[in-house]
Amino acid sequence: MIPAVATIAQTIQLSLGPVFMLAAIGQLLNVLAGRLSRVIDRSRKLEDLHPRSSGPERERYVMELKLLDRRMSIINAALFLSVSSAIAVCTLIGLLFVAVLAGLHFGTIVAICFILAMVLLVASLISFMIEVRVSLRAIHVREELLRP
Repeated sequence: MIPAVATIAQTIQLSLGPVFMLAAIGQLLNVLAGRLSRVIDRSRKLEDLHPRSSGPERERYVMELKLLDRRMSIINAALFLSVSSAIAVCTLIGLLFVAVLAGLHFGTIVAICFILAMVLLVASLISFMIEVRVSLRAIHVREELLRP
């Protein structure tokens, strides 16, 4: 039995909310990938400078490299959580259509997918917030540069 066009149209309307959520997750992924790219570029630059340095300058490079490594780990976690959230949203949209086309009643599974997607997205945003806080530690201007 083929569902009526009105039923399919209603299903498309129901899936628009999750589609907008998917677009937002895509933008978050873009921001996270950009930040990761900048962190990687900075760490490569420091790795090149590190062998030629000595004394306090070398210690500063080592400290910043450790901080950059931590930032990369946090951004990778945020990326993983964002992609997982996007997968949950795609699953949700697919389940909506399968339920309508096949006449199945698995609203509980759809609700669980939505809750999972939101939890993963919130966890990703928290990771992003932590990474921003960690990055601020590396940006402080050194004391000797502030003195006239």
